[in-house]
Amino acid sequence: MTIIDLSLPIDEKAFEVHKVQIERVSHQEGVDKFNRVIMGRTLSGRLQYLLGKRILKKEELPDEEFLSLEVVHSPVHIGTHLDYSFHYGSKSEGRASKTAEEIPLEYCYSDGVRLDLTHKKPAELITAQDLQGALQKIKYTLKPLDIVLLYTGADKFYGSAQYFSEYPGVDISAIDLLLDNGIKIFGVDTMGIDRPYKFMLKEFLEQKKPLYPAHFYGRKREFIHIERLANLNKLPDFGFKICCFPVKIKNTGAAWARVVAMKNDQISS
Repeated sequence: MTIIDLSLPIDEKAFEVHKVQIERVSHQEGVDKFNRVIMGRTLSGRLQYLLGKRILKKEELPDEEFLSLEVVHSPVHIGTHLDYSFHYGSKSEGRASKTAEEIPLEYCYSDGVRLDLTHKKPAELITAQDLQGALQKIKYTLKPLDIVLLYTGADKFYGSAQYFSEYPGVDISAIDLLLDNGIKIFGVDTMGIDRPYKFMLKEFLEQKKPLYPAHFYGRKREFIHIERLANLNKLPDFGFKICCFPVKIKNTGAAWARVVAMKNDQISS
């Protein structure tokens, strides 16, 4: 079996719209952090620490090193992640929206299908007709709980400003087609399912066209989608499993996931 990583990292050095910061405490710095934290629990301990007292010295540790520690400050929409209905609005289908820790785990491991949409240009919409054409091309019929991956190739821009402007969006008609066929989760290799900000905002200001129509559609029909996938070019059209279990974070509209494809090398599509 071959396992293919379909995930992007949380990387403070990549170009992002939202601020990402990762505090990194090295093995050497960990010694002082341990002393500062432990001794800082009481007033007398803090005073002793400031006066130079230490309860742990590097000479007392193997290789004179403590444990490393990284603290990540990041929105849940950075890196590969799953969005659920709370992200779209307070209600979905007339009921209170669900948060990411409520995503049914049985939806997150299923047969995968890759639809090639690399011909779609930035600012264009991926429509139901586009999906039907892609399905006909590979002679595949969707079945309930398939995880459908929309392959645009936009992940090649990750880390640059182009990642936020050079990709197509997903039309509501395409979402309807997927949901009508029993799909619970679909994914994109773009930073979002709506068209890039620059196109949406321009049309909103000049023509009052709606912002984020695909996201807001989640208020009418409940769905889960994966954003910021990568390496879809390494997949066959079908004949593989997708695993996309979300990190269990309380009361958020999205959660990070290490999305992978598992392909049986003895089966070809």
